[in-house]
Amino acid sequence: MAMRQQRQTVETPTEARQAEPGPSVLALLMVSTGLAVLILGVLWFVFFRS
Repeated sequence: MAMRQQRQTVETPTEARQAEPGPSVLALLMVSTGLAVLILGVLWFVFFRS
C-alpha cells in the first residue's frame, strides 16, 4: 500500500506499475483504428480503383 513520507508518495514496484485502462483507452483504440481504415479506404478508392 502506498505510504506518504515527507510529502512524497512511496509505492512498491508492483504498485507503481499498475494501471487502470478504462473506457477511454478502448475508445481511443477504436477511433484510431477506424480512422486508419477510413484513410486507407479513401486512398485505395482514389489511387487503385479502375
